[in-house]
This record gives sequence, C-alpha cells and structure tokens, in this order.
Amino acid sequence: MSLGKILITPSILSADFGHLQQEVDSVASADWIQLDVMDGHFVPNISFGVPVVRGIKTKLPLDVHLMVSNPADRIDEFLALKVHQITFHAEVVTGDAERRRLIAQIHKGGTKAGIAINPETPLAAVSGVLSEVDLLLVMSVHPGFGGQKFIDAVLEKVREARQRYPDLMIQMDGGVDTETAPKCIAAGADNLVAGNSVFGVKDRKKAIQDLRCA
Repeated sequence: MSLGKILITPSILSADFGHLQQEVDSVASADWIQLDVMDGHFVPNISFGVPVVRGIKTKLPLDVHLMVSNPADRIDEFLALKVHQITFHAEVVTGDAERRRLIAQIHKGGTKAGIAINPETPLAAVSGVLSEVDLLLVMSVHPGFGGQKFIDAVLEKVREARQRYPDLMIQMDGGVDTETAPKCIAAGADNLVAGNSVFGVKDRKKAIQDLRCA
C-alpha cells in the first residue's frame, strides 16, 4: 500500500501551450506539476526546455522528468531554476557509478533526485541506487506521447518496490485516470502523474480531487 497521502502531479504536456499560465493556474489544487522534457532522441517527440519552464509562475513544486538521451548535460540548467525534483531515465544512464554521480549532482544543487524506468525495464536494473534516490518513477506507458493505454503489467514492479523500499516515494506516469488510479494506489504508488485526465476536462479541481480519492 502507499505511504499515506496521495500526491497528484498534473503533466503540462497535455496542457494548452497557447494559454500555458492559465492552464497552470487551473491546477493549483494539485500537489506538484510535472514538466516532461523530451529531446526527440530518447523519445520520438520534442516538448520544451528551460525558456518555457522559466516563464511558469506557480507555488507548486516543479517536477522535471528528463526524457532525454543526455541528462548529465541538462541537469544544471534545471537546477538553476530551483525546481523541486529532477528525474532521469535508467535506460540512458546504465551504470550505477554514473547514476550515483548524477544523483549526487542533483542533491548538491539542493534538489530531489529520481530515477525512471520504462515498462520493459525490470526493477532489478535500478536496485543498486534505489536507496539513494528520493523517488522511483515507474512508467505505465511507453514514454514520448500522451493519451496512451495504461500497461497493467507494470503494477507488479510497483508492488515489489513498495515491499522492498517501504519509505521510497513511488510515482506512476501514463494512462492514469479514475479507473487506473485505484490500481496504482493499491500497488503502492503515492504520486500519480496525470495528463489528459486532468487537462482534458473543464473542471480541473474536481478531476484532481477524483484522482486523489480514487
């Protein structure tokens, strides 16, 4: 089971970028805001970078999800923005020594560090550093595009992670809505990233509350 309070983290990847500040303001009742940074290499899509993030005004913690092939080259620019969390992917930083270096770099910058795993990546691939990160992000879709179908098979990794690391924050991202959120929470996730299920409806406050109470 989860640690207690369920954090809801809307992903602005699903927001209307033509009215981005209004979209950010509309999810003020959430806990965090996720910024999906894509480079067109690690994932096929390209999203946004520091200039867009710098323009966002919010009191909510900013959660940067680096879906990029060179996270080591991108960390400092986001540390300079004083974001709350920076998460990089295990698939592009494959050695524990390099992962520890990036984790230390993030922590030294005063920011929390997370590591993400794609649906096909086993938990064992990151077990060497899970005691050193602040968050494990388990992708429940293939990263790169919003609106994908939730992959139920990843829930077993969440159960295993919660059992082995009872105090670790476990975030799930991809296909999270009022139908899949209860599965995530029951498996042990306590931070749910939601895109279309929040920004795809008019009443964002209700959407966030529905997820939190799922």
